[in-house]
Amino acid sequence: MRAYERFMSYAAVHTTSSEESGTHPSFAGEWDLARLLNRELIALGLENVRTDEHCYVYGELPASKGCERAPALGLIAHMDTSDAASGKDVKVLVHENYDGKDFALPSGRVFTVAAFPFLKRFAGETLLTSDGTTLLGADDKAGIAEIMTALEELQRGEIPHGPLRICFTPDEEIGEGADLFDVKGFGAAFAYTVDGGDVGGIEYENFNAASAEVVLHGVSVHPGSAKDIMLNAAKLAMEYQSLLPADECPEKTQDREGFFHLTDISGTVSEARLKYIIRDHDREKFEKRKKQAADAAEKMNEKYGDGTAEISIRDQYYNMIEKIRPHMHLIENAQAAIRDAGLEPFSEPVRGGTDGARLSFMGLPCPNLGTGGFNFHGEYECITAERMDRAVQVILNIVRRYADQAMEYLSL
Repeated sequence: MRAYERFMSYAAVHTTSSEESGTHPSFAGEWDLARLLNRELIALGLENVRTDEHCYVYGELPASKGCERAPALGLIAHMDTSDAASGKDVKVLVHENYDGKDFALPSGRVFTVAAFPFLKRFAGETLLTSDGTTLLGADDKAGIAEIMTALEELQRGEIPHGPLRICFTPDEEIGEGADLFDVKGFGAAFAYTVDGGDVGGIEYENFNAASAEVVLHGVSVHPGSAKDIMLNAAKLAMEYQSLLPADECPEKTQDREGFFHLTDISGTVSEARLKYIIRDHDREKFEKRKKQAADAAEKMNEKYGDGTAEISIRDQYYNMIEKIRPHMHLIENAQAAIRDAGLEPFSEPVRGGTDGARLSFMGLPCPNLGTGGFNFHGEYECITAERMDRAVQVILNIVRRYADQAMEYLSL
């Protein structure tokens, strides 16, 4: 079975995660996909297949003969989809031999080459989209399908491989995919998440990330007698924002440039709240940004009195490159595997985070591989069958390289 055929069955399962539920997993539909994947792993002949109480699906493929001493390698993808667009009742449309030109979806949405120039590269390929009323779910059900298809190919016995560890996680889209991951029980020395963009990509740099919440306390009195008494917290919130660099925001930064992003603001005369995310690839600059945010609150207190501004800052994740540098074989082998698949590898710093970043700091070095998908988290999400086939080949090439290297080492 080709990867895109598997993907279509996974895409039909509603797995939109929710930040509001407070449960693990965050949405009951994730159990439906977990049970399906659990059955498929067993059918593929994997061992120690299990789904734990938090909806993490694990499985193990023993090494092929002669490769038992190769390092255990992990492959990871996530089951949930983003809530940025509906993930319910996804209908996958298959556009065979796509001509690389503009086309309309049943919803009336139009894919145009002007808006999405990469479409030209898809000419002659089998393009997959939703009907335009939902997202597609390639993020990251394509990654799941590619791992499953690679496992099926490995079971044919023609490709040498070391021991493999598989995990499909819930709730990645709400930043909780690594929260309850059993790194010790997983048993891998290294791993790859299969959760990136176009095939051929290998990601091993991401933002250092923190969240910040600022609470401004005002004094509310009747506006008719407010002179020299009222302190308007809503206006204080605007003043606080003005103390941060105006051009260091997502809409004015790129590549490795960091930012302060005001994600939420609410308030009255009595009290106002601002929520931020703080990001930077450079750890030293990241620490300076957090200090800037704290210093701005202190300036408000100096001006208006102690307790006017309160700020809480919480680190979320760090740049995985700190943990990848001692294990650059992960990148070198992935790059070679991509070339072996007839592609040119590319790498860009992730302006966000991945489960791999969290897992790397939990003791499981874990860069990210491309799936072949584009336009994630929206109704214009798309992928091609051929790019998914290439992603499967990249996985198989990586697995083979680690097995070959282990056998070469043992023969010395």
